Parts: sequence; structure tokens; C-alpha cells
Amino acid sequence: QVQLVESGGGLVQPGGSLRLSCATSGRFFSLNGMGWYRQIPGKERELVASISSGGSINYRDSVKGRVTISRDNAKNTVYLQMNSLKPADTAVYFCSQGRYVNGNYYPGYWGQGTQVTVSS
Repeated sequence: QVQLVESGGGLVQPGGSLRLSCATSGRFFSLNGMGWYRQIPGKERELVASISSGGSINYRDSVKGRVTISRDNAKNTVYLQMNSLKPADTAVYFCSQGRYVNGNYYPGYWGQGTQVTVSS
């Protein structure tokens, strides 16, 4: 069983930055794709960014240029650097581990989520 633990969420003012971290267990981190999702109450969970085992990256359009996903295979950790945050970025952010099929990311395991609130 893979465990994922997110950290780094919190309250930040509009225009501010946060860096989310997701530490994972398991022996095959480097072989798996990783993704960050977010969810607002009453709405579906949406993919924010994903990174393949080979380092290929995808972002949703609304965060392009403001968000950077990265991974450190030596630490079994994936990061999400978020800059120029907006109130619309307020959500619970979830880390996932999954795989790519035909270039699309599919999550398999989930973390418990971390709250990000952007407000003045």
C-alpha cells in the first residue's frame, strides 16, 4: 500500500506563494507518474499538474505560468510551487500517484489533502 502525505498548505494573501510537498512511501516512486489535484466543496476534483516518471509535465490552463510541479526521486517527494496565487486557487489540494496511459495521467493512490486558502 502506497501512502502519500501532503504538507505546505495554509493561508496566503493574493499574489503570494506556497510550496506544497508530498512525501510518498513505496519502493517504486521513480517509476510512477505523480499528480496534484484540487477540489472545491461541491465541485469535482480537477487535475492541476502532473509529471511522468520521465519528467514530462502537464498543467491545466488556469495555472500555467504560475505553478511548477517537480519531483525528487531520491526523496520520494513531489512538489507544487504556486506563485501569484488568486482567491480562485482556494481549494483542498491532493497529491496522487498513478500512471500514464496514451499520454494521459490516471491517479491510483491519494493523499489526505492539504487546504490552501488565498484571501486578504
